[in-house]
Amino acid sequence: MINRRRFLQTASASLALSALGAEGLDLIHQKPKRVALIGSGWYGKSDVFRLMQVAPVEVVSVCDVDTRLLAGAADLIQQRQKSGRRPRTFTDYRKLLAAGDHDIVLIGSPDHWHPLQMIAAVEAGADVYVQKPISVDVLEGEAMVAAARRHGRVVQVGTQRKSTPHLVEAKRNIVDAGLLGRVSHVEMCCYYHMRANGNPPVEPVPDHLDYELWTGPAPLRPYDGLPHVRWWRTFMEYGNGIMGDMCVHMLDTARWMLGLGWPKRISSSGGIFVQKEGKSNIADTQTAVFEYEDLTAVWQHRSWGDPPDADYPWAVVLYGDKGTLKASVTRYDFIPRGGGQPIHRDCVFERERYPEDVTEKDIELHAAPATRAHMLDFLAAIANRSRPIADIEQGHISTASCILANVAMELGRSLQYDPATRTIPGDAEATARLARAYRQPWQRPAIS
Repeated sequence: MINRRRFLQTASASLALSALGAEGLDLIHQKPKRVALIGSGWYGKSDVFRLMQVAPVEVVSVCDVDTRLLAGAADLIQQRQKSGRRPRTFTDYRKLLAAGDHDIVLIGSPDHWHPLQMIAAVEAGADVYVQKPISVDVLEGEAMVAAARRHGRVVQVGTQRKSTPHLVEAKRNIVDAGLLGRVSHVEMCCYYHMRANGNPPVEPVPDHLDYELWTGPAPLRPYDGLPHVRWWRTFMEYGNGIMGDMCVHMLDTARWMLGLGWPKRISSSGGIFVQKEGKSNIADTQTAVFEYEDLTAVWQHRSWGDPPDADYPWAVVLYGDKGTLKASVTRYDFIPRGGGQPIHRDCVFERERYPEDVTEKDIELHAAPATRAHMLDFLAAIANRSRPIADIEQGHISTASCILANVAMELGRSLQYDPATRTIPGDAEATARLARAYRQPWQRPAIS
């Protein structure tokens, strides 16, 4: 049973209260949802634990192609469930979905699996929480939006900056209040040394991993260690590099704060300039420009060297004619022009309300309140049959924009995507890159 007092008093939870309403709160209170988790690694478990903290759900199924991860996740969920029940375990998501008894499906698998699994879940009648970026190519994202609309399902994307308490405050009290004045330039960055770049040898696939099924529609690389334990992020076969992993968050934040849609034009340059010694094939250095009417948003990442601002190594900065807003996952600073009072806020932690956070393995403590609020917004949308704050269409725009930046870097020219025709007009070569080839027998999802 949900603790109403804690719900009302928790800062992050209260962000979703107005959308949820008394009727929606009662619905969550009275009718626990049956939940499935596909992808039981680091962030899959984190998402399901945050959901379990804010609503009386029952996690009935867990799926993973690694039987060791699967068993460990099922044990942890059993320990944390109020019912004490152990969820059913599956190694194939299709068999999990065939059960047809899930209200909610959480998808925490690697990026190359998001489209097929999300579409299959909505076809099975579930509402879905899918991690970002939603896809590896642009037309997969179009198919995901179409499927969500066709089946009338709620799909929330894990771009939880929109539910981050201090960033929600910054949008309301700084941006929406007009303290920045006219904003015509945005800078976004990531300078984390997060690019795995080793040279592990090829080795036999361990018995506890179905590598063929893990690979799915992606190219089958020689097996050189557990790819699903973050090693996959360093290969373009499975994702979109640091651009797709980190820029998607900050671009999505800028779009949300400023009410921006599709960019008019996207250009990018970069490559592997410094870290050439390993197997990684994602860019270690990249700059991208997203052009809007009277506004440019510029992204920069380097997985080497030092950040220009040690307090904001992964951030978005909004420049207005009246002031500047620096924002990250841990803080924000408003600096007015011509005097005035600067404003600083740090992120919200909720260790006292959720003491289990402190001992949870690999938890991002600063992100936990944001994910809890994001889950509450998701539940509010389910209760009201409305669109959540990180609706699949918004996740698609942010994801596709980052994918297009990679295509622009590869081709060495700027691109203008037309979402109405799903083409890059006048550029057949770039249009062909909107859809990647699938490894047989997997088939690309249709857009209808």
